[in-house]
Amino acid sequence: MANLATKCIMGESLEEKGYKTEILPECQNVYAKLPVFSFEKLRSVDTTLGPEMKSTGEAIGYDATLEKALYKGLIASGLSIPFEGAVLLTVADKDKAEAYDIAEHFHELGFQLFATEGTANYLNENHLPVAAVGKIGSGEKNVLSLIKNGEVQFVVNTLTSGKQPRSDGFRIRREAVEHGIISLTNLDTAEAILQVIDSATFRARAISSKGAIQA
Repeated sequence: MANLATKCIMGESLEEKGYKTEILPECQNVYAKLPVFSFEKLRSVDTTLGPEMKSTGEAIGYDATLEKALYKGLIASGLSIPFEGAVLLTVADKDKAEAYDIAEHFHELGFQLFATEGTANYLNENHLPVAAVGKIGSGEKNVLSLIKNGEVQFVVNTLTSGKQPRSDGFRIRREAVEHGIISLTNLDTAEAILQVIDSATFRARAISSKGAIQA
């Protein structure tokens, strides 16, 4: 392509080179390109993503559906997706309404819910069963102990960002990465991963007051 572009710059046309203008046929597969991170090797780097480059590579997954393509891409990028277990949620007030949908989806898929006090209160008030846990340094059962003891498989955290190594959010995200637990700082990414899990599992939900169940 570099050779062809150089010749075009020098005045030759694409038509002269034997190329025609037409629409490429639509591909039947779905292709998903995902970044590859090395946060477990870079101990001082916050996992919160921003405008600066933090990925160290990329992987591509493709299949007949987006969910299957994403799953393959995630596996190729080095993530092992748990299909059961528990999730720890600790989110900013501005994200609580959107995080409710994420938490509800996790619950419907059979995951146990843990959350810090503010997030737990919001979810409980909206009728989601969630166990409240203490913040960093508060008692034996707190966010860091859940992570260190392997009691959760996902951490959803949108509290703080930046490069302050002493902030709670930074410590939560770093502990998750260093213990091999998936840390999600973007709720759109969390929903995408939930769609992957949902496509590979069964769930049941009541669809009427008479208790009819839909699988």
